[in-house]
Amino acid sequence: MSSNASTLSAAATSAPDHGISLGEATRQWTKIAALSFGGPAGQIAVMHRILVEEKKWIGEERFLHALNYCMLLPGPEAQQLAVYIGWLLHKTKGGLIAGILFVLPGFLSILALSYIYVLLGKVPLVEGLFFGLKAAVLAVVVQAVIRVGSRALKNGVMRGIAAAAFVAIFFLDAPFPLIVLAAGLIGYLGGRSGIAQFKGGGGHGPASGNIIHDRDTALGEALPDHARPNLRWSLQISTVLLLLWLAPVLALFLALGPDDVFARIASFFSQMAVVTFGGAYAVLAYVAQEAVGTFGWLRPGEMLDGLGMAETTPGPLIMVTQFVGFLAAFRDAGTLPPLLAATIGAILTTWVTFVPCFLWIFAGAPFIERLRGNRALSSALTAITAAVVGVILNLALWFAIHTLFGKVQAVATPTGSLDVPVLASINLPALILSTAALIAVLRFKAGVLPVLLCSAAAGAAFILLT
Repeated sequence: MSSNASTLSAAATSAPDHGISLGEATRQWTKIAALSFGGPAGQIAVMHRILVEEKKWIGEERFLHALNYCMLLPGPEAQQLAVYIGWLLHKTKGGLIAGILFVLPGFLSILALSYIYVLLGKVPLVEGLFFGLKAAVLAVVVQAVIRVGSRALKNGVMRGIAAAAFVAIFFLDAPFPLIVLAAGLIGYLGGRSGIAQFKGGGGHGPASGNIIHDRDTALGEALPDHARPNLRWSLQISTVLLLLWLAPVLALFLALGPDDVFARIASFFSQMAVVTFGGAYAVLAYVAQEAVGTFGWLRPGEMLDGLGMAETTPGPLIMVTQFVGFLAAFRDAGTLPPLLAATIGAILTTWVTFVPCFLWIFAGAPFIERLRGNRALSSALTAITAAVVGVILNLALWFAIHTLFGKVQAVATPTGSLDVPVLASINLPALILSTAALIAVLRFKAGVLPVLLCSAAAGAAFILLT
């Protein structure tokens, strides 16, 4: 073994002296993965409760610092936070275990549901279940707009950024990455200028009770040796992860050509992994815009079906992209059996979506540990979160139009087209179910999972009885 490889191996296997065994950490990451329902807010809350409040492995300050960094990254912040804390506790191996376990249950669950969807989707019972899920998912997205908006839009400047983002994406068809980049730049400059409206934290941070400080935890306040910036290690691990991520993409392009469905899946979701900031609901707006409108891989209602799967299974909501890749390959299987092609599409989508998450953390976390309290970064996060409210509102309206109305007309605009519902085609059962789900989550504070399950059951009953 070369000296470089030996160095990497030693860094990955030796343990920091904090008394937490890798086996115990693996058990806790497994528990977190099994309980990671309810989107990023719920997942981060579960991690905070177990790792900060119950185990006291890390403190509030370090947890929120890691979360703020993950919120600035493209991709699912909850999974990246798991990788970050796993790395902080047990180096590279700990980060890999935490990140893989966070994704694995959801991947297997959605793969099984995808098989059921394509094989039994025309069965009335299954159609009814997904009809009910669509109605409830609309309520969940509206709840996300209200929840994130109440936290992010604290002043007129933030409300203005959210409104501008909504107008840009809904009426002007502006690319989502451009919206996030502009918001981040505005926030960064506002923070550097000391403008009060740009101050504040962000993200899905937990509501605080008694704060557990870093000094009172197993990891303590000191920076572990492996967490100190090491340019050589960062370059080595980045090179390995870049090859694991991009080599399959390049191989597919060379072997199959750029128009092959697998090459398109690999390139599109690799691009998504780089440009999709702002959490799962914002990612869905971008995926829906491209997968439905540009590539024609699936229909609008099927995006809602996929989101319903992701909402009712453990793991990141971004796992809905796996369903998109599954359907894209299933419908363009070429010489392969459709189910085999679909399975490969699901695996490929998951691979190019999540390998970059490990890259962002392992390459950047050692340097970010030294940037606690950076005002400009915090301000950029605040502005991005405000813009994401506008993007999620766009997603809510898009879902509402395609869920509550049977017909939609494309009206030409100077910058493209705008989907306008045909009012006479309103779906009253869907409207009733969505309204009931919205009342349940907003008025009675019902959990997302019970609402989705009850709505699915109601949808099945309606289809079977009519």
